[in-house]
Amino acid sequence: MELEIRELKPTIGSEIIATKQDLLSGEYGGQLRDLLEQRGVLVFPEINFSDDEQVAFTKTLGQFAPEMLDGGGESVHRISLDKSQSASADYLRGSMYWHLDGTMNEVPILASILSAKVLTPTGGDTEFCNTYAAYAALPESEQEEYDHLKVMHSAWNTLFYYEPETGFDMLDQMMAIGENELPLVWKHRSGRKSLVLGCTAYQIVDFEHKESIRLLVKLRDWATRPEYVYRHKWSVGDTVIWDNTGTMHRALPYDPGSGRLMHRTKLEGEEAFA
Repeated sequence: MELEIRELKPTIGSEIIATKQDLLSGEYGGQLRDLLEQRGVLVFPEINFSDDEQVAFTKTLGQFAPEMLDGGGESVHRISLDKSQSASADYLRGSMYWHLDGTMNEVPILASILSAKVLTPTGGDTEFCNTYAAYAALPESEQEEYDHLKVMHSAWNTLFYYEPETGFDMLDQMMAIGENELPLVWKHRSGRKSLVLGCTAYQIVDFEHKESIRLLVKLRDWATRPEYVYRHKWSVGDTVIWDNTGTMHRALPYDPGSGRLMHRTKLEGEEAFA
């Protein structure tokens, strides 16, 4: 059978209607990979994967990436701001701001697969923006201007989004993670280009600081215009996949004590920033 596919926005997002049996068969893995690159976000409404099924489905799409925590590994990572639900709750506060995952790595993950287990009464939607489409819509003169710029990224910069007067010990701990110089425009091996932005970006190399901030904010505003953004309102059992190499994402605010819980799996990265 053919997958039932519905576009959610002209530039981003497709809803996929299929049975678990179809998705776990692996028959559609290649088609879904191609669609993910083109559409940025794939939504499987109320598919209700168990953890084992989510892992199996992830493996139909590429190389499975276990979560590495304190030298150990886990197949499914619990995503929550509730410290009783997730050991990484404090670190996840940065997820409320536009970002892509893995800016501290030479090769970021290809994609994340997120399933909704417990929802919050209010808030907690997730937004995604298509950074391929945002770059392609820039005037040609601006594309040429930005194509060779480099930007410094760091985990510690995210602190100032959610804790502006952070203590020294926390700052020192986050700075120990390091920083990374990345291209502002990712030139993919496919020939397509996307913007590399988000809350980890803090300084354009060789720019005066004020002008650097102006351009980074200008481009973030551009990339997150309504025409490039899909906002997902979760139902329990939904699974959403996003292309981490061509989108940014953020969770919208919600009560950390609400118990909101997502289960995440990931695909290994296949392409270095370039």
